[in-house]
Amino acid sequence: MPGMPGMPGMPGMAPTQGVPPGVQQQQQMQQQQPVQQQYQPPGFPQQQQMQQPMQQTMQQTMQQAPINRYQPPYQPGQPQNGQQGMQGMQGQQGQQGGPAPPSKHRINPDQIPSPVALHEIDQNTYASAPYMTMSRTVPPLAASRFTVFDNGNCSPKFFRSTLCNIPITEDMLNTSALPLGAILQPLAETDPGDTPVPLADFGALGPVRCNRCKAYVNPFFQFVQGGRRFICNLCQFDNEVPTEYFENLDMNGRRIDINQRPELLYGSCEFTVTPEYSARPAKPVSYIFAIDVSYNSVKSGMLATCASALNHFLYSGEYTLPVGATIGIITFDKAVHFYNLKPNLDKFQMMVVGDVNEMFVPLSHGLLVDPAASKNVIQSLLEALPRVFANTTVTEPALGAACQAAFEALKASGGKLSIFQTALPTFGPGALKSREEEKILGTDKERQLYEPQEYFWKKLGEECAVHGINVDTYFFPNAYIDVATIGALSALTGGDSCLYANFDAARDGEKFANDLQRTLARRFGFDALLRVRVSNGLKVMGYLGNFYSKNNVDVELAGLDSLKSYGVILKHDGKLDEKLDIYLQAALLYTTAEGQRRVRVHNLSLPATSQLANVFRFAEMDTSINYFAKMALTQMVTTPLKTVRDQMSQRCVKVLASYRSNISTQSSPGQLILPESYKLYPLYVLSMLKTRSFRIGRTIPSDLRVYSMRVINSIGVSESVAYMYPTMYDVSEMDPSVGEINEYGRLKLPPVLRASAERMNSQGMYLVENGRHMFLWLGRDLPAHKLQAIFGINAIQQLDITQRRLPVIDSPESDQLRTIVTYLQNYRARFMDMVILRQSLDPTHEIRFHNFMVEDANLDNLSYVDFLVLIHKNVQSETSSTSR
Repeated sequence: MPGMPGMPGMPGMAPTQGVPPGVQQQQQMQQQQPVQQQYQPPGFPQQQQMQQPMQQTMQQTMQQAPINRYQPPYQPGQPQNGQQGMQGMQGQQGQQGGPAPPSKHRINPDQIPSPVALHEIDQNTYASAPYMTMSRTVPPLAASRFTVFDNGNCSPKFFRSTLCNIPITEDMLNTSALPLGAILQPLAETDPGDTPVPLADFGALGPVRCNRCKAYVNPFFQFVQGGRRFICNLCQFDNEVPTEYFENLDMNGRRIDINQRPELLYGSCEFTVTPEYSARPAKPVSYIFAIDVSYNSVKSGMLATCASALNHFLYSGEYTLPVGATIGIITFDKAVHFYNLKPNLDKFQMMVVGDVNEMFVPLSHGLLVDPAASKNVIQSLLEALPRVFANTTVTEPALGAACQAAFEALKASGGKLSIFQTALPTFGPGALKSREEEKILGTDKERQLYEPQEYFWKKLGEECAVHGINVDTYFFPNAYIDVATIGALSALTGGDSCLYANFDAARDGEKFANDLQRTLARRFGFDALLRVRVSNGLKVMGYLGNFYSKNNVDVELAGLDSLKSYGVILKHDGKLDEKLDIYLQAALLYTTAEGQRRVRVHNLSLPATSQLANVFRFAEMDTSINYFAKMALTQMVTTPLKTVRDQMSQRCVKVLASYRSNISTQSSPGQLILPESYKLYPLYVLSMLKTRSFRIGRTIPSDLRVYSMRVINSIGVSESVAYMYPTMYDVSEMDPSVGEINEYGRLKLPPVLRASAERMNSQGMYLVENGRHMFLWLGRDLPAHKLQAIFGINAIQQLDITQRRLPVIDSPESDQLRTIVTYLQNYRARFMDMVILRQSLDPTHEIRFHNFMVEDANLDNLSYVDFLVLIHKNVQSETSSTSR
């Protein structure tokens, strides 16, 4: 049977083998209760429980090494004492949709599960040691910074399963109420110390594949009969090895060339492919920028900001376009303007198509050009655009016609279209009407606004997806703009969407420019097809995310970058064999931005188990929350929002009740028992309910809600953790070492506090960020010497809160804080502009800031403490009803 690829090696050294046939993996079944956290409500006697010490055994040898799949040497985030007691898990039950009345017995918030403490433990664990992908432990938390050494399984930065031990039957999975799925981020960026994804070139042969299931060669293929045949790890089919790929086996059953075969050593590998893998000749990516030049665009400063940002991206030297890439620029108002940018021209030539209902591209050459060769012409155009349209009075942009023109220009080769839109397109093809009425917000009818109102846009998005045209949309509305309809172009093609409500160039220009430049600079692939294959006994039921798919087998991706993720819905297709590992293989066929056709393959090996305790013990919380959120979004169009919210809370109750009823059966009924792996589940459910996607109320415009839905549907696990639970740094009195490089080569950050206003004081200063937005909160009693050292002012009332950057002051405090802010802005994938606000002086900003305090009662939702009380009561009710 297939074995595990060799021993974990040291970074920089290749593992000793791929899959030696002689290695036998023997299971050691250990019956042990998972680590628990116990909470004791008032009125119930404290129950004393003895926790057996965890046996930490993981032996790996070159041959016939027994592998303990169920007890890893260390489970990230696991407290050493195994359990934590807390008094006060009983109080007044409030309604989930509104604030709860004060609890009679107040729970100490310090005694309830904290993501801050969990992340600190996990980060310390991986500060100096790499994560070995075949270590059979739960992967590091997604919020941690860690180095990955790929020794057979792919990195968790690419592929994460919701369960790291797969239950052998569907009944067992249903009993647990846990999700079975995975989150895939195929082009995720890796850190410098990580094992890079190697490139294998098989020449005219193409990648070796299984003849039955078409799985790609990987470390878990088992070579037999002297190397003449191999057994597929996914379907167990016995295949003949192609003559060109044949190699003899050594005495241990390993291929002699194992160390020269990256596809047999590493869990992730890219393959160059032969022409039959391409529907059209592969060529470097082409970019078209379609810019709204109507009155709103000019007045808000968007046009000037966009032109300046593009000029900086193309010619500042800070960014580099792929070799061979071409660009084109289209502008539009009630007409569509094309620009001849041939390098031999002294000045750009503008051609106007006024009949937008009969759109065509008037240029056969000169629309798409080499940006280096046409530098002078392109720069002259970008500098001239704000002047050319400075006096425009046109208020109706014909966006549909511009998109049709861009599609015609790109459909032969594929590429990326970036749209910059400031108003609802009410003129020309695909003209839209304003359909948002305040009276339907917060009602069941609101979900009609989540779908495109005009078929034109859905059809255009599907055509772009089929032809490999990835669409990014940038919205700058001062009124309803119908993100659901226009943004469908991005949702169907796997593109990005950015929303800048009431855009003001002085306030929002830096964020927009950075967002645009970072989007264009990311690793990018286009004209892609994604398929996930799984072992016998499992099947793929579908996918989650922003994409176009004609079936549940393949995902057609017009384009994707390093931040895009996709959920994989898995289901049992029979009983699994506990003696065999379960395998998942994700294969992404795509064209690189440089024009190379490749297949990127990620392999994941997971053990099967018949022990429900191990299913819970090795569940992966971060991945599950991302998966739950994406699943919930699929119901938003067909199901009332209140029902979706109730289902999210009920799922939490069922998981915890299952653990209580099946695992922690000896506990007192008055204790809330949380599985170690899922102890933050209630908090993350509450955080999801407070996002714009799932929040109830009439205060959220449909554009903002749909935009939030599209964001959650596309982000990966690490991004979703920060998005759900913002990070709050205490920058009031920082140690001198903060802002310096520590012994692990990383910047030391300030202390992190829980996201609650109760952790703040009026003399303090706090920096809060969620990966997309950043706030610097100043207490009203902040000492004068701090104000002078950081802002150069003597009183907090003198502060200019419109500034988005800290002033440069010659003081240690200023240097330290600016270092922290700059580091966080660079560390996060999305640019975060910083909003400065003062306690009790800036009410609008304070409302937004306190919405980030997810542990507090806000946004018509309970506080974390009261929500935990509510969950506990419902768990008690669930367990009592099932035991009758």
